[in-house]
Amino acid sequence: MRMISERRTPHTSYYAVLLLSLSLGMVACCFKQPNMALKDNALIGQVRPGMPAIDPSSAIYELPVNANVSYKDVVESLKSISEGMNFVNPANFPIGEHMKLRGVDPQGIKEVRSFCNLSMGTEIILDHPEFLVFAPCRVAIYEKLDVNNKPKLYIAMDRPTFDLKSIKHPTERAKKSAQELETKLLEILDRARKGDF
Repeated sequence: MRMISERRTPHTSYYAVLLLSLSLGMVACCFKQPNMALKDNALIGQVRPGMPAIDPSSAIYELPVNANVSYKDVVESLKSISEGMNFVNPANFPIGEHMKLRGVDPQGIKEVRSFCNLSMGTEIILDHPEFLVFAPCRVAIYEKLDVNNKPKLYIAMDRPTFDLKSIKHPTERAKKSAQELETKLLEILDRARKGDF
């Protein structure tokens, strides 16, 4: 077996120091990333007391509907609360009903309701027209199995501040508008899951 001898040149020390510097720079950069992420996540919607924290890595914010609140209560609550907060409900998509028409069991309620409040979202759309692909805001009402393997009603939304991450270099006013819109939608969800009006 042939041994490779270590050969030192005048540049060996230079390259070793350079390699070490680059490595340390990369490590330092990696450690700075979470701080930058926290700064970016500072402009997310604000939850109300008693609501679970937002997972900044997910576009979905989901809440279980209170046990004493029916699907009909949630729908009526959504309508009343959203109108009182200057939101319009331009479209509803009863996905579960369409599944049934095709002979597929939707396994409970499955629907999407859209909501729009142009007084809050205008800045985003003016600064970044491509954000229209995420409009209008969507709220889902659905049943899925809970931890006890029983159907449970949920309400969830797509988070505008998360969607804004798809826009390169969003403006500050777009970020603040998305945060305001998300905060209001979170309030609507929280109140609807309780059957408030």
